[in-house]
Amino acid sequence: MTNSKKVEIPQGVWDFHGHICPFMPIGYRMGQIAMRELNVSHIGDHGAFGLSEMGVGHPQTCMIDGFMAVTGCTYGKLMMERLNYGKVACLLVVPGKGAVRVYLKSEFQDALGKEEFFVYRKKGIEPSQVPADVVKKVVDMVLAATEAEMFMVTKLPDFTFSRPKGSFAKTKCSKCGEYVFERYVRMVDGEPECIPCSGYDQTWVNVLKGTQ
Repeated sequence: MTNSKKVEIPQGVWDFHGHICPFMPIGYRMGQIAMRELNVSHIGDHGAFGLSEMGVGHPQTCMIDGFMAVTGCTYGKLMMERLNYGKVACLLVVPGKGAVRVYLKSEFQDALGKEEFFVYRKKGIEPSQVPADVVKKVVDMVLAATEAEMFMVTKLPDFTFSRPKGSFAKTKCSKCGEYVFERYVRMVDGEPECIPCSGYDQTWVNVLKGTQ
């Protein structure tokens, strides 16, 4: 079953993402669904949060660009976080309205994974180097499928998420002399140091290094 009308992705979103692939539009569609379920439009300021369940080292993280573009929840505005669950799912959290989780159904992931596009990707071939007809076929599959075929949508009315209050306060690291925002200062022998100089063990850095 397919949509009577394929989902259209604005050209500017493709340009921002940098290449044509199936997962950016998956994230775009996730964001569309979540906004509709919470009755909100594109977030211009700081009225919502996006939470990607993806981690690092997964080509599927392309979905985050699509989700950010349609919702307005961007990393630069501190409105997007990565939960590192390794799942193809995103949450949109709107204070006062609850949250919605959108998961790409396992059955659709199985069907998608059979497409020739992924034969090329598993060989390390970049999306822009995959034959255009192969790319078009898999992207059309994503854009033409119904929401019921693709997604599991769960409302989470009691879900809460908040950030520390923003601050402009900063100090100089006693070792390198560079400014560091106070939230990230580590005191070593009574002196303020930045995280790299202090040797502080950061979990997210371990994730990036593949050690966790």
